[in-house]
Amino acid sequence: MSNIESFATGPMWAGFIAFVIVMLALDLFVLGGNKAHRVSVKEAGSWVVAWMLLAITFGALLWWYLDGTAGREIANRKALEFFTGYLIEQTLSVDNMFVFVMIFTYFAVPPELQRRVLLYGVIGAIVMRAGMIMAGVWLVSEFAWVLYVFGAFLVVTGIKMLVMADQQPDLEKNPFLRWLRGHMRITPGFHGEAFFVRINGLRYATPMFLVLMMIEASDLVFAVDSIPAIFAVTTDPFIVFTSNIFAIMGLRALYFLLADMAERFHLLKYGLALVLVFIGGKMLVMPWFHMPVQWSLLIVGSIILISVVLSLKMTARQPSRSDS
Repeated sequence: MSNIESFATGPMWAGFIAFVIVMLALDLFVLGGNKAHRVSVKEAGSWVVAWMLLAITFGALLWWYLDGTAGREIANRKALEFFTGYLIEQTLSVDNMFVFVMIFTYFAVPPELQRRVLLYGVIGAIVMRAGMIMAGVWLVSEFAWVLYVFGAFLVVTGIKMLVMADQQPDLEKNPFLRWLRGHMRITPGFHGEAFFVRINGLRYATPMFLVLMMIEASDLVFAVDSIPAIFAVTTDPFIVFTSNIFAIMGLRALYFLLADMAERFHLLKYGLALVLVFIGGKMLVMPWFHMPVQWSLLIVGSIILISVVLSLKMTARQPSRSDS
């Protein structure tokens, strides 16, 4: 584990980063990301499908490239690592969705003002995760035992999540939010999508800036969980980075698709906690038992599927917020 190698070349890294920048620019400047509007279920669903198809296409191209350059065995293994990593990261990022719902509800952010702040949140998450991934890769390459620290951390985090799954954090007591309010002039209401405004020559932050800071803080917290998790699947930095980015890029659309039904997926938090415990346990037993990647994919997928199905069955007769 101490010698980390990647098949990715410099042009491959540059090409993927350019792809991400182009997609963000399209969203921000061409496809309506810079205009305040309420995202419809149809629009959100289209973006969810688009990002999933892009991830599948990327995995297929990855397999095709490696099949021709490194052989079928490596192509199969790396493609499976990518899809497993993508599923794990997409699964764990769903917990972000519950936090986004809580933040937007607490600040009473109008639906038409949510899209742009989430886009900036995605950009911030990409930058933070890129830095954390590089740091994680360096740590694992220099100190192989760090993987076991990651494993223990995930097990503890998963158990803590199981215990506290039904507890809602009180944002009013959040120390970061209280610090921001104590050190900034803040307007009482929103000023469109603006983060800052000038009033009587003085610069004020708007509640939208507080929303952005809370979203970035939540992204940082969840990155601490999700980055170690993917090292249970692969230590290839290119696979780690690309699977993370595809999951993050699709998260915003997933939020707009499922936000109004978030309460119907209440058992999903338990599923996510079990996924963390499973992944952490897998990392801890690596010296004695190496679990094939396809087993990890099957187990993680099964946990999430069962928790989603049970959630929907238990709440089938309860109206969603959109129905009330």
